[in-house]
Amino acid sequence: MPSPVYVANLRTTVRRNLLDKVEELLVRAGVEGRVRKGDLVAVKLHFGELGNTSFIRPVFVRRVVEVLRGLGAKPFLTDANTLYVGARSDAVGHLETAVQNGFAYAVVGAPILIADGLRGSTGVEVPVPGRHFQTVSVAAAVAQADALVALTHFKGHELSGFGGAIKNLGMGCATREGKLAQHSNVAPKVKKKRCVACGECVPWCAQGAITVDRVAHIDPDRCVGCGECILTCPQEAIQIQWTEGPKILQEKMAEYACGALHGKADRSIFLNFVTQVSPACDCYGHNDAPIVGDVGLASSPDPVALDQACADLVNAQAGNPASVLKGGLEPGADKFRAVYPEIDWSVQLDHAELLGVGSRQYERIEIDGG
Repeated sequence: MPSPVYVANLRTTVRRNLLDKVEELLVRAGVEGRVRKGDLVAVKLHFGELGNTSFIRPVFVRRVVEVLRGLGAKPFLTDANTLYVGARSDAVGHLETAVQNGFAYAVVGAPILIADGLRGSTGVEVPVPGRHFQTVSVAAAVAQADALVALTHFKGHELSGFGGAIKNLGMGCATREGKLAQHSNVAPKVKKKRCVACGECVPWCAQGAITVDRVAHIDPDRCVGCGECILTCPQEAIQIQWTEGPKILQEKMAEYACGALHGKADRSIFLNFVTQVSPACDCYGHNDAPIVGDVGLASSPDPVALDQACADLVNAQAGNPASVLKGGLEPGADKFRAVYPEIDWSVQLDHAELLGVGSRQYERIEIDGG
């Protein structure tokens, strides 16, 4: 049976603004039956890297918090620490970054808990029926929450084609150990003719896998395949070795998404913001021009159906010729394959469906009546 996906455009009136639409999308997706009085509710989102401006605006998060508080729940904002070196690789820097990006209590009305603790090691092992894992390490604050609301900026991604609700759950709810386990089969290579030995890639490698001697060298035994060096290289000299890596990473990510929902699959709601659809992850301190115009907002109790619907919505748009897109500009063309031609983003959806996380079949319901 197809899962419902509720879609709102970005049109507003004096009687119905976007914040009202956020609330309606949560209600339509069933938040009133999935969140109970007294529940500790993890509001999972990405606080954005410093310098990035495409993450979900705090004012939208505040309305989500207000809805949850109205149900008598106790919401908290959360994300897990990053595997790469950066402002969010430990809880102190992560909290500081969140506040600097506008997620202070005075703005959002809820406290922030970094889900996997001070250094990313506080997790809970939960069982999954996986191909790659039988147990996964889920950040403790997510695993121990009574319910979950995942707020996701839907965008492109350099290793999974796009980043949606499944990535927000799978990669975003994993401890550092879990992130390492997911990335470990993806190793980049250096194109020596392009490398100018500038060394800009070195400080981005959390594992100390990159050295520079005339050209950059990546130690495959240390590399965990996080992919951060790829976009940080100004010469585009570092590239993924496209073997089975991206496929396995997506399957592992889906298995971690399954783990993040362990014990609360029927207590979770998913809301995607298909706006500022940047070509790469919000983990960078910048965001390139959107590959399509703003599309809207979408919600569902099913993260697989939601991501499928959002991918279809993006691909139905005309591409932005002022973006990184060199092809696929016509409506109906696959925008994510146009940016990352060797990544089949459907892998994450197929594997999540196989695991019982959700269904790729969906019924699109326009809450604007269109």
